[in-house]
Amino acid sequence: MTQRGDNLIVEPVARLIEELGKLPGIGPKTASRLTFFLLRADDEQARALAEAIQVMKAQVSLCARCFNITVSEFCPICTSTSRDQSKICVVEEPLDALAIERTGAYRGRYHVLHGHIAPLEGIYREDLKIDQLLARVRSEPVDEVIIATNPNTEGEATAFLLLKDLAPLGVRVTRPARGLPTGGDLEWADPDTLSSALEGRREL
Repeated sequence: MTQRGDNLIVEPVARLIEELGKLPGIGPKTASRLTFFLLRADDEQARALAEAIQVMKAQVSLCARCFNITVSEFCPICTSTSRDQSKICVVEEPLDALAIERTGAYRGRYHVLHGHIAPLEGIYREDLKIDQLLARVRSEPVDEVIIATNPNTEGEATAFLLLKDLAPLGVRVTRPARGLPTGGDLEWADPDTLSSALEGRREL
């Protein structure tokens, strides 16, 4: 059903509102506000935004080892000689790794799953970077795997599955302490809380 006033929005504007509305956390009203802000902005600002998106899509890829974002084959953390190679922190998304890095409390390496187990959303084990994690544990000098999936239902289910897969490999498996709010996402946790949760991690 067409809402009153929709016939006043020309097609190019309507298309941008629709595309912005597909972004996470962007509802119809916010998408409309952003669109009309860009419509009023000067050409240089609009071109700069469009160019930044194009360059990001062209240049940014996934690290061949940990699947974090990078502009080369391997990310800076994987190539750093100062990071502890014996520890891998498993996170759901690159933003979670960024949140942990901001605490300064962790000096190991990462592995990004790119999601969590959620059968109702059509996300299963084979959709995540789990087999690649197991291959790393088998081939690298890893002593501990920290499962830092989000403390919600999907994150806990993913952590349980990872524990089952990692147990036969004889590696120590831990989980951040319960200082993190249940049902939340790591990317929104404040650095002090996240740091304490990592330092107080428990065996699984």
